[in-house]
Amino acid sequence: MKGCKGFFNSGHANRREFMQVGFAAGLGLSLPELLKVEARADTKFYESKEGVAKSLIHIYLPGGSAHQETWDPKPFAPSEYRGPFGTIKTNVPGIEFSENMKELAKVADKMCVIRSMNHGEAAHERGTHNMFTGYRPSPALKYPSIGAVISHEFGPRKNLPPYVCVPSQPNEFAGTGYLSSMYGPFGIGSDPAAGGYRVQDLTLPNGVDNSRFDRRRTLLEAVDSHFRNMEKADEIDAMDTFYNRAYGLISSQEARDAFDLNKEADKLKDEYGRNQAGMRMLLARRLVESGVRLVTLTYGGWDMHDRIKDGIVRQVPDFDRALARLLRDLDERGLLESTMVMVSSEFGRTPKINKTDGRDHWPRVFSTMLAGGGIKGGITYGTSDSLGAEPDENPVGVEDFATTVYHQMGINADKELVAPGPRPIEIVDGGNVITDIIAKSA
Repeated sequence: MKGCKGFFNSGHANRREFMQVGFAAGLGLSLPELLKVEARADTKFYESKEGVAKSLIHIYLPGGSAHQETWDPKPFAPSEYRGPFGTIKTNVPGIEFSENMKELAKVADKMCVIRSMNHGEAAHERGTHNMFTGYRPSPALKYPSIGAVISHEFGPRKNLPPYVCVPSQPNEFAGTGYLSSMYGPFGIGSDPAAGGYRVQDLTLPNGVDNSRFDRRRTLLEAVDSHFRNMEKADEIDAMDTFYNRAYGLISSQEARDAFDLNKEADKLKDEYGRNQAGMRMLLARRLVESGVRLVTLTYGGWDMHDRIKDGIVRQVPDFDRALARLLRDLDERGLLESTMVMVSSEFGRTPKINKTDGRDHWPRVFSTMLAGGGIKGGITYGTSDSLGAEPDENPVGVEDFATTVYHQMGINADKELVAPGPRPIEIVDGGNVITDIIAKSA
C-alpha cells in the first residue's frame, strides 16, 4: 500500500473510489463482479431537472372509489346503473359531478378529471400496485413507487425528507421496490387529526439534551466508519442516509416547524375541516410549502360492496370540503402552478348496483383527478360509455398516467434505472405523455 496515502490525499481519487480499488485488488474481485459494480451506472442517462411541478400531493382513496358517485355520474342511465344520487353543475359549463361534491363543483376550473382510466387488475393489491408504480405487477421484480423515484432523482430539499407519507406508508407498493431503501418515505407515525398529534423522531427523548445528542452522533459516526471499512452494502449506505436525515430533522427548527399544525390559524383549520381529510390535506400543503417534494396521504375506505349510498354519505363530504379548500389554499398562496395535486384509487366500481345495494370491483374504467403543476384546469379528459362500464374516448392506462406525472415533475420516464441483476429498467415502460391536458405555458 506504499504511496496510496499520498494518492488518496492528492485529489486523484475520492474515498469511495479508493475503497472500490481496494475491493478489486485486495479481495480478488473477479472481472464479472467488477463489471457488475460498474454497471450500477444508468445505461440510458437523462438528467432530471425540476419541471413545472416542483412538488406533488398524492391523495389516495383506498378500496376503489366509485366513479359514478364522484367524478363521472351517469344521470341518464337506468336507475340500477345511475345509482342513488343526482348531479350538480360545476363552475365550468358542461361539467357535472355527483351531487355530494358541492365544494369541488365550485373549483372545477382548477382541475382536470380523467374519466377513462383503465387497467385489468380487479384485486386490491394488484390495482394498488398499478397506481403507485405505473407498472403492472410482476412476480420477478418489485418496482419502486412514484415517491421513491422522485426521491432518487431529486433528493431532499431544505433539509426535509423528499418523500413523506401521512400518516404512514399506506401499503408495500408505496416503498422503494428495487431501489435502495434510502429512497423510502418518511412516515409521520400519527394522524394529524388525532388528539396529541406528534411526529415520530422529531423530538429528543426525555433525558437527552443537545450535548448528549451530539455525543451519540459522534459515537455513531465512529461505529459507522468502522463497518464501512469492513463491508460495502446498500444497507450501510441506506442507514447512513437515514441517520443523516434524522439528525438534520431533529436539529433543524425549520424542519420541525414544517410538521407543526399549531402554526396554522384556527379559521383555516375549520375551513379544511378538523377531521382526517382536512388535517391530512392541510399538513400536506404545509409540507410542500416548506420543501417536501412528494406527500402521499390516504383518506377513507371506499370498498363499498354494500349500501353504497350510506358509504358515500360518510366519506365524500369531508373529502369534498378538504380537497376544495386545498386547491383554493394553494392557489391563494401562489403554489398551485408549482404543486400538482393527484387523486387516485386502485380501480372503480361496477356499472350496475348489486343485490346488496353496493358496487363491486371494476378496473375497466374509472376516474382520477389532476390539478396544478402545469395541468390544464376546467377540463375533463376521456369519457366512459353511457353506463360507466368501458372507456368510450381516449382511454388512459396507468403507464400514460404515471408518465404524465413524471413529465410534469421534470423526470423522463424513459430513463433506465438499474435493478438487481444488474439490469436496466425504464422508470415507466411504454407510457406516453397526455399532451392534451398540459397547459401551453408548461
